[in-house]
Amino acid sequence: MLNNVNTLTTSKFICATHDSILKFGLYLTMGDDFDEYIMITDRLPGKSPTYPHFRPGCSDLSPANAFWVIGRDRADRIAHVQAMRLYNLRTKSLHDHLETLGDYYAAPDLLAGPGSSCTCYAPSARGITGLVAYRGDLWLREDFRGIGLPPFLSRIAFGLAWTKWSPDFVYALVAAWNIEKGVADRNGYLHKEYGAVARLPSRGINDDDWLVWLTRDDLVKMLSSATNAAVATRTE
Repeated sequence: MLNNVNTLTTSKFICATHDSILKFGLYLTMGDDFDEYIMITDRLPGKSPTYPHFRPGCSDLSPANAFWVIGRDRADRIAHVQAMRLYNLRTKSLHDHLETLGDYYAAPDLLAGPGSSCTCYAPSARGITGLVAYRGDLWLREDFRGIGLPPFLSRIAFGLAWTKWSPDFVYALVAAWNIEKGVADRNGYLHKEYGAVARLPSRGINDDDWLVWLTRDDLVKMLSSATNAAVATRTE
């Protein structure tokens, strides 16, 4: 199956997905300057603060291991943001990565602050290793919700992540309502388990999340057919 996914296939997938997103009136840009990203996201009305994963003062972010996607409407106003980063977990599991707060901070002992902790309850997290990509900070302006965008926004992120990193896994940590309302499913995640409980008092983070993820094989199957990025139709 892996042999079916080459540069041309992935390019077709990304282009088809991007064309679908344009039909919603959303125009995407991609970047890797996270100082710029934080300046933008910290000023977005209604968006919760960006987590330490994507803050230069907390994490080691570079063009080699992280990127962001920003969507603007026809009036050039920001309507969407999301970001991805890569962790090298060849010598430890996602379970260990989460519980040592490495998911949040480059140097947890120095940066996490008093009372910080994360407990991982997902059994499968112990088997998630290798090159592991995290997708987060997903936000969509209210007037762009409910019209069918999430699957396409996910596909653009997954396609770009494959092009840059060819990861072994892609994961996210999501609140229970994402599971209950099927949001995680619409975002393309095929596996889910409860989860992880994170307490980061210095950041005001008090999360009780589910772990959702895709395997390398899942990504290959998604990317192997550009028809998975079918033409979008607005459903007002």
